[in-house]
Amino acid sequence: MPIGNEVNEEIRRMTDMLVERQEKDGSWRFCFENSLLTDAYLIIVLRTLELPQEALVKQLHDRIAAQQEANGAWKVYRDETDGNLDATVNAYFALLYSGYSRKSDETMKKAARFISSKGGLTQVKTVLTKVFLAIAGQYSWPATLMIPLEFLLMPPTSPISFFEFSGFARVHFAPILIMADLKFVRKNAATPDLSDLSQSENEISPSQIRPVTDEPDLIRGFQQLLNELHSGVKQLTSLPGQIHKRAVQAAETYMLERIEADGTLYSYSTSTLLMIMALSSLGYEKDHPTIAAALNGLTSMLWNIDGTVHLQNSPSTIWDTALLATAIQQAGASPDHPSVRKAVQYLLDLQQTKLGDWRFHISHPVPGGWGFSESNTINPDVDDTTAAMRAIRATTLNNPAYHDEWNRGLNWVLSMQNKDGGWPAFEKGVTNKLLTLFPIDGASAAAIDPSTADLTGRTLEFLGTTAGFDLHHTFTRRGAEWLFSNQEADGSWYGRWGICYIYGTWAALTGLMAVGTDPEHPVVKKAAAWLLSIQNEDGGWGESCSSDRLKHYVPLGASTPSQTAWALDALIAVYAEPQPAIDQGVRQLLLQLHKDDWTTRYPTGAGLPGSFYSHYHSYRYIWPYITLNQYKKKFLTL
Repeated sequence: MPIGNEVNEEIRRMTDMLVERQEKDGSWRFCFENSLLTDAYLIIVLRTLELPQEALVKQLHDRIAAQQEANGAWKVYRDETDGNLDATVNAYFALLYSGYSRKSDETMKKAARFISSKGGLTQVKTVLTKVFLAIAGQYSWPATLMIPLEFLLMPPTSPISFFEFSGFARVHFAPILIMADLKFVRKNAATPDLSDLSQSENEISPSQIRPVTDEPDLIRGFQQLLNELHSGVKQLTSLPGQIHKRAVQAAETYMLERIEADGTLYSYSTSTLLMIMALSSLGYEKDHPTIAAALNGLTSMLWNIDGTVHLQNSPSTIWDTALLATAIQQAGASPDHPSVRKAVQYLLDLQQTKLGDWRFHISHPVPGGWGFSESNTINPDVDDTTAAMRAIRATTLNNPAYHDEWNRGLNWVLSMQNKDGGWPAFEKGVTNKLLTLFPIDGASAAAIDPSTADLTGRTLEFLGTTAGFDLHHTFTRRGAEWLFSNQEADGSWYGRWGICYIYGTWAALTGLMAVGTDPEHPVVKKAAAWLLSIQNEDGGWGESCSSDRLKHYVPLGASTPSQTAWALDALIAVYAEPQPAIDQGVRQLLLQLHKDDWTTRYPTGAGLPGSFYSHYHSYRYIWPYITLNQYKKKFLTL
């Protein structure tokens, strides 16, 4: 069958399938599958609070147990070498705490041997692992978390303040700092004893904390940062006891004011689990309405996967719905199509109207963005906002009643552009690189919210294809210039929220082409050449999550649907005529749409390098569908 016929037939098939899968409310709901840590921490919280949720604990236990490797370890992604110490510690501890696994089980003996072979509990890296072990009395509260709570009282206008950290960091730090301040420990008869996996370690004091860098200028800057922090706190402490009490209240209030209607903190499972334990440390009983509501919110995020249960960190419903609503319109559905109409109304109803923390960095803040999850009403992000606006554009263009929604959304996106010309994910101006030097694993990725190639490229693509802007406009030109100056030496771009160099390069190229960049521009030609150079023999593309950790491209050795679609979409945007490599890639993509193996389940969403990746169950449909639509539009209508 000619490739054009195959593409047309696949688009028709996918359209019918997706229309059939749409919910009555207009949304599409797919699992946002993350690493096992959310499942492990939910078991730990339920057991620590002694809540009778036996069926749930057993289901969580079984999902974790099923992912153990033959050597006793757990991995964060399939091709991770050997195993992941933090993932293994989290899994081992949760399985023992559940009561459905015992130290005497051969699988648990293997896990213990793996942990010991890696140096034991003292070698774990991630903050969350250390915190949940410390809560259970299995790990000393780390000195690196002994930031004085009074820090929260420093106003946003201070040389350094709590609001210079990213929103993601803040909602996790607030509960952690409360518990670290109290050195909170909660043990009971069911708490496993992991002392056999602990090895002695010299304690360090907060004054001995050193940044994760060897560069003298950065070290001096970090020390100045710490001095400013302690100097600012010292100015607050004329009445130390009273000020400290206010600081504790400020941390508690910070959490309570950011609880969503479903009971979760900022719509994240991880921050909600921490909040529950922090409130417990402050004396809240386990049946307190706030804790009960939080647990109910977590329950609403559970997803059944092949008979086991997984706790999503934050459901991807708005993201998936916005992308699919756009794709169906690209496939030919009109704004009056029932599926489009329902999806657009669903999205319009979820446009945010509240001022969130993002307002602190904008002169005249006006709400108008969208978040990732439907429970999210105060934490919009640029990517979800531009995705939603692509989906609603045709409807708002033809209906004056919706012009205000469009204008507020566009204003919000433009107001989020950083001074350097790029776009962040959540908050403008949260770019103090010194904060990434805190000796906390993941600080380099999560402490701040800088401009990234994927957000900048995706925003330019929206501004060019949907909003009608090009390089003659200052803000688009500045965005393109940011991409020009941040290209890697090999021609790729690093993508923060997807895996990884393929993702960033796709976003950058499609964005640059959308705003009118010349296809012969050296930056464009170099990027396209890089994509062609890493194409697999089968015609597809695949990149390992190891790229995210090592900060250079690492081939997966196989092709995945989403990464193949990203690479193809970028090349389709660049080339005026079909290329043999593109046609070969499209044929591979058509084959992948009918596969069901590890390559269709490999995580291509990024969270924290080396520890948290996501498998969007929607991605095997969304990105191939969009790419086939683009291929048809550009090359089958010639």
